[in-house]
Amino acid sequence: MSTVLVIEDEKDIADLVSYNLKTSGFRVLSAGDGQKALDIARREHPDLILLDLMLPGMDGTEVCKFLQRDETTRDIPIIMLTAKAEEVDRIVGLELGAEDYITKPFSPRELILRVRAVLRRLSPAAESPAVIRAGDLTIDVSAHRVLVRDWTIDLTATEFKLLATLAGRPGRVFTRDLLLDQVWGYEYPGATRTVDTHVRRLRAKLKACGRHIETVRGVGYRFLEE
Repeated sequence: MSTVLVIEDEKDIADLVSYNLKTSGFRVLSAGDGQKALDIARREHPDLILLDLMLPGMDGTEVCKFLQRDETTRDIPIIMLTAKAEEVDRIVGLELGAEDYITKPFSPRELILRVRAVLRRLSPAAESPAVIRAGDLTIDVSAHRVLVRDWTIDLTATEFKLLATLAGRPGRVFTRDLLLDQVWGYEYPGATRTVDTHVRRLRAKLKACGRHIETVRGVGYRFLEE
């Protein structure tokens, strides 16, 4: 049974989300403020966090930053829940390391589907050990490790899966919709911007080796071995 931490200060919404998660087979923890949420996350290490941005005191963006900086919580996937629907707010959420972004009002069914999609795509893949090399870049799929020369590159789970998906079929052009399906496990209108944001962050972390990820204008991306 997967555990979900719901960080939401509005009791009606928190109760609705918790009820639907529980009836869908999840164990649910809850917190109404940022500090309590951080304490629970460090102690319980949930499988996923649903984080509202509009919290009293420490807002959701600050909570997200603390979670990402802490070695004990940085690998916990985060889905942001918020009333802010502007595209810039969605991008800020993704830039902070959130795996997904859901705006209020939302349907409970959609929320459960998103939670399951994130947990499914980030679960350990049942595949043979493989090491992919391209110039100074080494991707050890079985060890979930990326090296540039002798330096380990810290990637989020989604960034790693995105890189491994592209590098696993060098030269193949992946459309944004296909990447959404294979990496994120779903697609919805406007979500292709999610792919672009994660590719930009991934290239920045890989520095010079980011050149291996080529943009195919108007289509998507492909991985170049040289």
